[in-house]
Amino acid sequence: MSTGVVWFRKCLRLDDNPALLELSRDQSIRAILPIYILDPQVIGNSLDNYGKARIRFLIESLQDLDARLKSRFQSELLIYQGDPLEIFKELVGASGSSIDLIVSEYCSEPHGRKLSQAIEMHFQRKSSSPKVRFHKAVHTLSDLEDTVASAGFKNPKSMKDVRKIFSDRFDSDKEGFLKIPSPVPIPRKLQPLPEKPFYQILPDSSSIRFQSPTSFRDEISNRGLLTTPIHPSPFKGGETEALARLKRKVTGAPDFVNSFRKPKTFSTNQPADPLEPSTTGLSPYLSTGCLSVRRLWEETQKHNRTCEHTQPPESLHGQLLFREMFYLLSRSVDHWDNDVGNSMCKQIDWGDEEEKMQAWEKGLTGFPYIDAMMRQLDATGWMHHLGRHAVSCFLTRGQLWQHWKKGRDVFERKLLDSDWALNNANWLWLSGVAPFSMPYFRLYNPCPDSKSSLNVETKSAQFIKFWIPELENFPPKYIYEPHLAPDSLQSNSKCIIGRDYPNPIVDRKTSAAQNLKTFKLGLKC
Repeated sequence: MSTGVVWFRKCLRLDDNPALLELSRDQSIRAILPIYILDPQVIGNSLDNYGKARIRFLIESLQDLDARLKSRFQSELLIYQGDPLEIFKELVGASGSSIDLIVSEYCSEPHGRKLSQAIEMHFQRKSSSPKVRFHKAVHTLSDLEDTVASAGFKNPKSMKDVRKIFSDRFDSDKEGFLKIPSPVPIPRKLQPLPEKPFYQILPDSSSIRFQSPTSFRDEISNRGLLTTPIHPSPFKGGETEALARLKRKVTGAPDFVNSFRKPKTFSTNQPADPLEPSTTGLSPYLSTGCLSVRRLWEETQKHNRTCEHTQPPESLHGQLLFREMFYLLSRSVDHWDNDVGNSMCKQIDWGDEEEKMQAWEKGLTGFPYIDAMMRQLDATGWMHHLGRHAVSCFLTRGQLWQHWKKGRDVFERKLLDSDWALNNANWLWLSGVAPFSMPYFRLYNPCPDSKSSLNVETKSAQFIKFWIPELENFPPKYIYEPHLAPDSLQSNSKCIIGRDYPNPIVDRKTSAAQNLKTFKLGLKC
């Protein structure tokens, strides 16, 4: 029996999945094996590269994909753990050469590209080997390889630059909207699993097979890696939830979409709900591939066609164009994730103080806004973009003078929407070392007030009180700088600063002045 393997990689969905659609329409393919691979190079040998919230989100996403395959096509998702190339070798060998086609989607990260090339090269050596195809422009709007290789391509450093790239690559319709390719539909039918389940008799080797996401969940639960969250997360992994949130936040919210200005959204989430983002909250679903970026672009454009709307960079389309800009840079700039050999990074002699890093990561700096954001990150795996601006500025050029890569690594481990291209881009940007950075001397105040560009809610300060229960009895007047509260008020609020909640780890004004001076001197070296 001719079998095709669809490798769900960065596309954990049925909608707009070109690889899955290709197999479903291939009349020579009689059976389809859907798989997901836990690559130790990505997730760690013991899944230790992911924080608890990120692991939970991944499990939920895999469970949802498995459930959708079962309900729509009477199929299922199989999970393997190990080196993907070795796993494919074993699958092909165990199948008795019945696997004719392996399909997946392009991956732009260095490890992903090398892996794709290794798989293609291995199976190209023999005429009896299966064909391998990686679909491009699935995780992004543009074909990264084709765009970067095009004549006249220059690294974009602004929204103007990336809009020009898109206008050169895509035509516009009579209304001036870019003709981004439409998302492909969910297959109507899907071939069944192979009749002889060769995938159940893989030889014992470096690969570990989990028959289903449920068995994978049980396994990591047994390892003690899956704990009950202290706070419920507003994000549940999976395409089902992604499409529901898309409908609620975008498709069914034309006024919100057309008036959307990201810098004007609350960093402290919805005023009445400290867990629900004031933005769409769709970034985790884009990052894991539970939601198609082309689907989000199309749904946004439907509303933009109806009336006047905001424009890039503040609009939803603008945010997606920024995403494309950073993907393009991550592909075209060597050593994108480093400060050595990176043409987009100024080298600065950062500090190295583990005590400061630990206080920052654990939300114990004595600055409630910073601490609330970091505790939210640890518990839910998410943070508003302005919160990310503030905590990264605070850690680097603002107050603590620690290397941006250390903060980057914490975000990489904990963020649900963690993404190699975007995470490095944002830390380069916010630490002030990139050509596209804001001026290095523009710092965020870690003790914001109602007029702050961080857009914080100050009347009730529910966000701070939710994430820092030590301060729940503090009046909002003092909650962003509790160390300034009179001793009697601290006593009445049952929170003595320095005992029940930390004093500020640094003097914010003194440290900022010194850091800016050091940064300026570093630029002259």
